[in-house]
Amino acid sequence: MEFCRPDKGLRMTTEQFPTLAEIRLSQLDSLRALIAALLPENRFYAERLARVGLTADIESLEEFSKRLPCTEKQELVDDQAALPPYGTNLTYPLTTYSRFNQTSGTSGAALRWLDTPESWAWMLGNWQEVYRAASVDARDRVFFAFSYGPFLGFWTAYEAATLLGCLAIPGGGQSSLARLETIRDNDVTVLCCTPSYAIRLAEVAREEGLDLGSLNVRRIIVAGEPGGSLPEVRRMIESEWRGAGVFDHHGMTEVGPVTFECPEQAGALHVIETSYLAEVVDSESGEPVDDGVRGELVLTTLGRLGSPLLRYRTGDVVCATRRTPCSCGRHDLLLEGGILARRDEMVSVKGVNVYPTAVESALRAFDEVVEYRVEIREEKGINALRVLVELSPSDSTDSAACRIEDALRDAFGLRIPVEVAASGELPRFELKARRWVRV
Repeated sequence: MEFCRPDKGLRMTTEQFPTLAEIRLSQLDSLRALIAALLPENRFYAERLARVGLTADIESLEEFSKRLPCTEKQELVDDQAALPPYGTNLTYPLTTYSRFNQTSGTSGAALRWLDTPESWAWMLGNWQEVYRAASVDARDRVFFAFSYGPFLGFWTAYEAATLLGCLAIPGGGQSSLARLETIRDNDVTVLCCTPSYAIRLAEVAREEGLDLGSLNVRRIIVAGEPGGSLPEVRRMIESEWRGAGVFDHHGMTEVGPVTFECPEQAGALHVIETSYLAEVVDSESGEPVDDGVRGELVLTTLGRLGSPLLRYRTGDVVCATRRTPCSCGRHDLLLEGGILARRDEMVSVKGVNVYPTAVESALRAFDEVVEYRVEIREEKGINALRVLVELSPSDSTDSAACRIEDALRDAFGLRIPVEVAASGELPRFELKARRWVRV
């Protein structure tokens, strides 16, 4: 069986996408059904809805957004701490729930999340939308380079692939070399992993003399980190995995799979608006921002009735635009540049706001950077940064470090010292990379 690669032409399908008016009508119907389900039993939200007088006969989406305050992650953490282990954000009796997942805890205490079979099926439907946008179908063999655990994304992505008829191949409990051999031996066409791990697999392939261009991987679906929408990171991955195109996606354990990359615009993400009510607000005031202005993504999960979130502040910094239609034919909200940053990961250095994504963009412009780590030190109450980089063996240590320092100075107007680490000194990552550390 021969599969099309991106350089030979992607599989294309002709689809009719819902108009903006149809999306809005669907959202309102789903919101009414959601509120109707929450008011009798969901202790976390029933009181909040009653307090602002919202009922299932709500007249508009605008009324909902204006009247109901946002939900903060800390409120969920506090709720689970007060009534462990699952808190009060459960719409049905505990015996109704059949799925358990947990957040990574990278930005605070981990949250435990339960799902009913119906809510789980809703998330699988969203993942199938991601696959369809990525031109993945039953002809594909999909490899999942994740270890098994409470992380939500692997499980939903894997099961959704089986529902599409794909041959789904799990990669848990394998070394990086074993995963590469599984990809080769099973003629895998689609790889699902984090951007960092796609780079790590390429590094292992070089060490072992495995030519990635000889593999049949045509599509790499990445998530878990903003890197999939960064041009420098995409360029690096696609250069290493010759003949494979990067396709970005993002989601969260708390909300499920939310976006997929626009097939016509690399690095831009469409929100699945028939499943999510998306808003973008100013992180400080909480007020809506204008089209094309950076703000924080706020989401309402319209189909996850068993454990919903209403107006949840995700912490994701985005720049949303509404094109009707987009060049791909869709009317769904478009996040230009994907997830630009995380609100809670910004570091202020001498009055300059430095985001990890901006630093990664600067570093990934250098082909010789194999891996990196950013150390944050507090000196007399002021943050200072130091960057450690591992370089490919053929590059001059001193000249590369100086050029990287110059690039960081140009990007941020700061002198950020760059030091070269020994080969293999810095950690590699399979799931979310943790390259920023306080020392």
